[in-house]
Amino acid sequence: MTKEKTKKQLEKEQREKDKLLWSIMLIGIILVMGIFVQNLKADEIKFQFKSPSFSGIGTSSHYLTVESQEYTRKEQLRADLKALEDQRKRDEENSVVSRFTKNLESRIFAQISRQIVDQLFGENPETTGSFELFDNIISWTSDGTYITLTIYNTLDETTTEITIPIGDFGFGG
Repeated sequence: MTKEKTKKQLEKEQREKDKLLWSIMLIGIILVMGIFVQNLKADEIKFQFKSPSFSGIGTSSHYLTVESQEYTRKEQLRADLKALEDQRKRDEENSVVSRFTKNLESRIFAQISRQIVDQLFGENPETTGSFELFDNIISWTSDGTYITLTIYNTLDETTTEITIPIGDFGFGG
């Protein structure tokens, strides 16, 4: 009898398992159908242009936005090009050759300046003299009280005159 009871119990347990399985499947099907039903809610499909240029809705603000974006991009490109050009100039000015050239020019100008000062105010000052420096002719005359320094630019044909009082600098005169 225990075998029969066991058999009956097994059958009863199997039926309960089947009922539980069918209940779970039914709930699952209902949930899946609920999801699909939600997605089936739809409206009539109407064709509309998304671009304001075609639809006319918001056209002016669209054009202003496009114009603003184009302007901003052009300005950014200009700024980037200027920054690159400035960087190139800085790199060029800081090169070894450029620094050497500036140093050499500075020493040459200092030497020329010393020679002019010696000729104007030295032990035996000259009353007149001139020399050419690049595109300029520099000449001077002295009357014992004043030295008149004249710089003539041959490119644009301009003349600059500087009058220097000799006595005010404590130099002989």
